[in-house]
Order: sequence, then C-alpha cells, then structure tokens
Amino acid sequence: MKRWWSCLGTALRFALIEQARNRLALLIVLLFVPLWTTLAFEVVARTPLRFHVRAVDRWLVMDANVLTQITGALQALTLVIAFMMFIATARSALFDRRLVQAGYLRSCLAAAKCATLVVVAAVVAVYATAWTHLLWHPAQPMVFAAGMFIGALTYGAFGIGLAAVLRSELAGMFLAIMTSSIDLLLQNPMINPNADSPVVRYLPAHGAVQASVAAGGLQTVPWSSLLLGAGWALGMAALGMTAFAVRTRTQRLPAVRAADQHTARGAAASAQIP
Repeated sequence: MKRWWSCLGTALRFALIEQARNRLALLIVLLFVPLWTTLAFEVVARTPLRFHVRAVDRWLVMDANVLTQITGALQALTLVIAFMMFIATARSALFDRRLVQAGYLRSCLAAAKCATLVVVAAVVAVYATAWTHLLWHPAQPMVFAAGMFIGALTYGAFGIGLAAVLRSELAGMFLAIMTSSIDLLLQNPMINPNADSPVVRYLPAHGAVQASVAAGGLQTVPWSSLLLGAGWALGMAALGMTAFAVRTRTQRLPAVRAADQHTARGAAASAQIP
C-alpha cells in the first residue's frame, strides 16, 4: 500500500507539471472562457425564453443572453478540459507504457490522471463561475459551479478515452469539438425551440446544463440533475480508464520484458531528477 501511494504521488506530480506546461491550453482558459461568456451576455438579445428544469418539473423564464452564456460557458469548459486531457494523455502514452514495464501499477497511473482531471476541472469551473458572477449573479453560485465542474469532468474523461483509442490528435479534437457542440447547442432553447425534447435527456451534458440553469434562477437544489451529471462523469471516467489500461498493457516475452524494464527504470529515474 505504501508503494502504491508513493507511486501515485510521483505520477500525480508529473501529470500536474505536464498540464502546467501546456501553455496553449492555459492561454485558452484565461482568454477564451471570459471572452465567450462576456460576448454571449452582451451581444445576444435579452429576449425571455422558457427553459424546462426537469429536476423540479418547472418552467424557468430567463433572458436569452443568460441562457446562451450558461451553455456557452459549459461548451468552453468542456472543449478546454477535453483538449487538455486529450493532449496530456496522448503525449505521455509512450512514457506511461515504459513506466508500466518498469513496474509501475497501471491503477496508480490511472488514478493520477483522474486526480489531475478533478483538480483541473475544479479550478476552471471556479474561474468560469467567478467570471460569470461579474456579469450577473446566479441564485446559487455553489450549485452553478458544481454544474460547470460536472460538465468539465465529463468531457475531460471523454478526452482521456479518446487519447487512449486514437492515434491522431486532429481526429481526437474533431470528435471532442463535434460531440460537445451537438450536445450543448441542442439544449439551448434559443437555437433549438424543442430543447425540452425527451431525447435531450440522454445527452452527456444534460445534467450539467440542467443544474447550471436551475442554479441561475431557482433556490431549489436540482439533486437529480447533479446525480445524472455525476453518473455521466463516472461512466466516462470508467471508459477512459479502461481504454488507458488496455493501451498501456504489455504482452512482451519475459526476457524481452526484463530488458525493457531495466531501460524504463532508467528513464523513470532520469525523469525524477529536477
């Protein structure tokens, strides 16, 4: 057990450092999230729209610019987190495989990626919530941040899964962008007048959208929406970790594997030198 926690600490440190070195993703977070949310709030018409909150079975009337800002903020977060996790997982695939060959537990490496995803999603969700609060005040800021966090978590896990099964970064980003766009645009009543369709309930970000919109205009906590979003996030994480475990498994002969382990231990030791 002590070895597992030591392995987790090392893997988590490397994963966080790798995220911090992704300057493009950090720049997108710092600039794109506030730009998109501000433009949606200021440019979109303030026409009242009806939104069905399924968790409490109520129709909520909100301005179109606010609804568009909420779905836009979620879309920005899902794309950014999916991009960050996809790039990090894809670029560390060879190193992860060498670590496994050197004796590192795959469960330890997978747990480090999950922990990194939780940290990154939480930070970006708080950032988006704080920026939104500068433009208007959600009725329940904590629940609003929870909705943002769940949406980011879902697509971050989706990004890990894509990186584990796809070789091309372009293909992975295309799938992430298209999936997120279809998911969130269909739930915006300004774009889709039939946004309360029963089919929409099966979209990955449905729980996150419902929770965020409810938190914006209601005092009731939408527990069923939060649980639905958490279920999607856990399901995506399970698929992503399974794909990661399959991608990093090794089926080499014992003699060859022993030589690889010696080389991989040297690579891991060198990587730990500051």
